Amino acid sequence: MTWIDFPLYSFIIVILWFIGLVFLLVSYKKHTVLKFANLLFVAGWAVMILFVVKLWIALDRPPMRTLGETRLWYATFLPFIGFVTYIRWKYKWFLAYSFVMASMFLVINYLNPETYSKTLMPALQSPWFIPHVLVYLFSYAVLAASSIVAIKGWHDSYKGNFNIKTLKLADNLVYIGFAFLTLGLLFGALWAKEAWGHYWTWDPKEVWAFLTWMGYLIYIHYRYFHMHNTKQALTILALAFVVLLVCWFGVNYLPVANTSVHTYTQY
Repeated sequence: MTWIDFPLYSFIIVILWFIGLVFLLVSYKKHTVLKFANLLFVAGWAVMILFVVKLWIALDRPPMRTLGETRLWYATFLPFIGFVTYIRWKYKWFLAYSFVMASMFLVINYLNPETYSKTLMPALQSPWFIPHVLVYLFSYAVLAASSIVAIKGWHDSYKGNFNIKTLKLADNLVYIGFAFLTLGLLFGALWAKEAWGHYWTWDPKEVWAFLTWMGYLIYIHYRYFHMHNTKQALTILALAFVVLLVCWFGVNYLPVANTSVHTYTQY
């Protein structure tokens, strides 16, 4: 099992999810078909997990080194977040979003084939590598979900039918994502101490990670002190996600990336 097998697996997954989305759309008029949508979603997700596990075994390392591999985890986490959110709040639109976005990341990976390198540079051969990356990617997936909720909140407010439950959903997603983001920073600092002898060196990636953390912290505090300024809060949330995107992959294309010890993530 290598990336050579990815097109077949991704095709099966996307087809299952696409049919599931059709059933989900029909369920707005005929609720009884919702269980078929869920079965197809779960089946596609199971194939997704199977591919990740087999790829991990084949590479003899965690598939977390390159941007393509991180997108693979993103496509794995988003359906889980969609399911959990649907079970708790019953938002079908959010469930659909999760699978559409996960499919999009699979398509991006299909259009940008990965290399088949099994090697890890010495800095990545650390027990902190797996928890740091997994925690960060999960937080990114949750915070991305909060941003789509913010966009929907904007849309609803301009149409004059804003629902406060939408903002509360965004709040809960941010709280969860921020908690994992904080863990990611802590794990990263411990990893840096082991690999380079310092907890923090103001590396470009570290700076943008800190700015991302601050962006969501500002949102949390703004919501606490200005509970009724919904549009401003949603704006802050959307801007925080822009900073997150720069931290995730945009920083690799900035001039300062040449001085970063994190440039291995783009290869």
